[in-house]
Amino acid sequence: MSKIWVPRDYQVAMRAFAMETGRWNWWAGTGTGKTGATIDTFLCLRMFGEAKRLLVLGTKRICTMVWPRAIKQFENFQHLTCAVAVGTPDQRLAALRANTDVTCINYDNLPWLLEVMNGEWPWDMVFADESTKLKNTRVSIRTSSLGKQYIQIDGGSRRAGEIAKVAFSRVKVWGNGTGTPCGNGLGDLYGQQWFIDAGVALGRTFTAFQERWFYYEQRGSDAFARELKAFPHADPEIKALLRPTTITIEAKDFMDLPPLVKNVVPVALSKPAQKAYREMEKEFFLEWKGKEHEAVSAGSKSMKCRQIASGALYVDESLYAADENGVVKRGKTTYDTIHDAKIEALLDIVEEAAGAPVLVGYYFKSSLDRILKAVPKAEYFDDNPRTLERFIRGEIPVLCAHPKSAGHGIDGMQESCNTAVFFDLDWNLEEHEQLIERIGPTRQAQSGHQRAVFIHYLLAEGTLDGEMVERLETKASVQDSVKLAMKRRGL
Repeated sequence: MSKIWVPRDYQVAMRAFAMETGRWNWWAGTGTGKTGATIDTFLCLRMFGEAKRLLVLGTKRICTMVWPRAIKQFENFQHLTCAVAVGTPDQRLAALRANTDVTCINYDNLPWLLEVMNGEWPWDMVFADESTKLKNTRVSIRTSSLGKQYIQIDGGSRRAGEIAKVAFSRVKVWGNGTGTPCGNGLGDLYGQQWFIDAGVALGRTFTAFQERWFYYEQRGSDAFARELKAFPHADPEIKALLRPTTITIEAKDFMDLPPLVKNVVPVALSKPAQKAYREMEKEFFLEWKGKEHEAVSAGSKSMKCRQIASGALYVDESLYAADENGVVKRGKTTYDTIHDAKIEALLDIVEEAAGAPVLVGYYFKSSLDRILKAVPKAEYFDDNPRTLERFIRGEIPVLCAHPKSAGHGIDGMQESCNTAVFFDLDWNLEEHEQLIERIGPTRQAQSGHQRAVFIHYLLAEGTLDGEMVERLETKASVQDSVKLAMKRRGL
């Protein structure tokens, strides 16, 4: 049975902010109702003649599951027509030809969209759901010798460059929505903000943005191992420049959430594994079981060290192939096992769970294979909707998920699960936080659960694992500081 969508106070504030600015950032995380607020805003704008058709940019799952479901769910949205432009070219073309009120398309198909539209553009409003997908925008608006403005692509992602061509010339209203606006630091903000003001706030070009607020710091002896660092003045200045077009909304400010408990599980490596790690760390080269493993760069060395910390080294990397969403397909065995210390720690946690479902985050393909072999009845998260349904029902005791595959657009895991384990770690804060949010406090509260959420980190002692946790915490503190600066009093 359908029901009436009634906005919460903060969603009313989100709508008012959007209508006032015309182009805006909603830094709103899981549970804040970005989808409903966007539809509500679109309907209001259409009533006043400010928007006629809405194009939603999102991940494949967001496009196919979240938006159509929201429109069908609420009675006051059901008069809207919606088409999803994903799948085969023919399926996408059919969605475009439907001329619906709302069209959803995944980011990777933006170059195709601009090509098939061939200069036509019926959408006067665009909402970029999980707008961090636009963070690599590297474009600028230039003026020709004849006085005509044009878009110059200065590198960056192709999808961002293509949608930039119409972002101001054909789109009247533009909204960005994400709960993780700068997971890798302040540098992530430029690309997203460009679609709001074409570089007015942060610089007409990315180069100008970098030169004003950032510098490179050398990391180690490798000439190419440089890290972009922000000047001390960057933080307050960027916050002040973004505030007129940005508002932060967080669920924790409006509902009582259960606690989030993070637990570090130290894992001691065997002496042979320690030796292997030190050799790779020091020499870029390791011989293991008669096979040579060479790291050709600082980045490659870091990756090899992380592999050893997790327990395996790739011989070749075709064990699993992952698609754009991180969904994996099985292949051949391609690694040598170095140790099983993390496997043993994981087995202890699973045993302590006493049958309650556990979500396991992994990054390395070899880790997934070893977990599936070692943990009874463990499965991995794929693109089969039945896998998610079975996990929600509690039928899968251990579900392994790559953060790319189990992030945006996935809902329901919290019904059966409140425990997650990070077997491997990566530097990407957005993916890290999104995996936690699948079962996090906000999701638990929305489902009527007040149980604590437990996040376990399996950290190999004396390895990069510890530094990676610290780096993720540092990134989180920067992002939290920026989001806090965009909050409004009374919300």
